[in-house]
Amino acid sequence: MEVPILKQGGYLIATIQAALSDADLIKLQDALVEQVGKYRSKGVIIDVTALDVMDSFATRTLRSIAHMIKLRGAETVICGIQPEVAFAMVQLGLTLEGISTALDLEEGLALLNKRTREREAARGR
Repeated sequence: MEVPILKQGGYLIATIQAALSDADLIKLQDALVEQVGKYRSKGVIIDVTALDVMDSFATRTLRSIAHMIKLRGAETVICGIQPEVAFAMVQLGLTLEGISTALDLEEGLALLNKRTREREAARGR
């Protein structure tokens, strides 16, 4: 299943709508990393609200996506982790350490806006 990636201003929003196979996660990774450069995006939001389970491969891939996007000069926020998914991840020792998370899309956009303003202020723009 292909994940739709929307361009919203300087941001990309990928909304995962159903459980993804490992191959689908790799396709998402490749598409996001490529589109960050193509659109010169300042940030990416990955919305996982629809997921009711996140295995170790999915967690590792999301972490990798965020690190790759950071190397491309953009920020990543993962939003919508369901309470039972968060509980299971902690029980299994799966972390998104160093990756920004938000409760929902609205909070994710607010966080990216804040980070973008801070980064531009630090660069003296």
